[in-house]
Amino acid sequence: MKQDVLVCTPIRPEKLAILEETYNVFPLYKLTDDAEREALIDKAGESCVAMVSNGHFPADENFLKRLPKLQIAACSSVGYETLDVDAMTRRGIRFTHTPDVLTDDVADIAILLMLAVRRNLVAGDAYVRSGDWGRKGMLPLTRTTSGRKVGIVGLGRIGAAIAKRCEALGMEIGYYGRKAKPGVAYQYFGDVAEMAGWADVLIAAASGGPETAHLVSAEALAALGPEGSFINISRGSVVDEAALLDALESGRLGSAGLDVFLNEPNPDPRFGKLPNVVLYPHHASGTIETRDKMSQLVVDNLAAHFAGEPLLTPVN
Repeated sequence: MKQDVLVCTPIRPEKLAILEETYNVFPLYKLTDDAEREALIDKAGESCVAMVSNGHFPADENFLKRLPKLQIAACSSVGYETLDVDAMTRRGIRFTHTPDVLTDDVADIAILLMLAVRRNLVAGDAYVRSGDWGRKGMLPLTRTTSGRKVGIVGLGRIGAAIAKRCEALGMEIGYYGRKAKPGVAYQYFGDVAEMAGWADVLIAAASGGPETAHLVSAEALAALGPEGSFINISRGSVVDEAALLDALESGRLGSAGLDVFLNEPNPDPRFGKLPNVVLYPHHASGTIETRDKMSQLVVDNLAAHFAGEPLLTPVN
């Protein structure tokens, strides 16, 4: 007998096909009409024992109460601050996410954004396309990256992968965390603003949620200064976004490369008017290879649960 699974957000088509073959899928992600979505959730509450989502789907305690038979929620992302895992744990609902498989691609985008803002890549591309190179001569000089100091906010899997890439660029590395990591040779800072004052580049790689809200504060951005660059591949909430915009507009902060924003997918329109930023649509893990692996983890975690085997990537 097939189990009933509520699919709130889609996964890769070939992996979704596996879910549809293996389970009775309730495709919430296909519906845009609010009344139809509400009706499907009510129907799912009668029988669905599993749920598939990503880290942007708002599964709060009230939503979970509508799924009284839920046994497992499989999330196809690393971050999951929009899902109430504490409520799941209280109810005995298992929760999984997809760490590790996206580490390299996200770290690559951090480096891409850093180099793009330091070397003014986007403006340079436009300069060639417009013909200004021929009309006006060489592009103004940019800022070097090799040999500079980079401060990484959060030295987890992704932060460590970023640090490894920065080492290859000849950068001096510092990091912030709740405590120093044993066996790590990089310089440790217990305060983000202090590290920002030391660094030329500040990269946010911390997880989202209330505990890290505004971890990169107005004070930290001011300490980074008019020659500094801020890179964010974590969550929009990790930085004080209003302070970030003010600092970029005023020139108190030199530049920023941003993959994440507070209001996604409609970030503050002030960002679009800034010449000193490179913007990316929360797509750091957006490669075919990585999204395939993330989707496969969702499929494998559900299979393990229903087979009574240990989950591959449990959170609770």
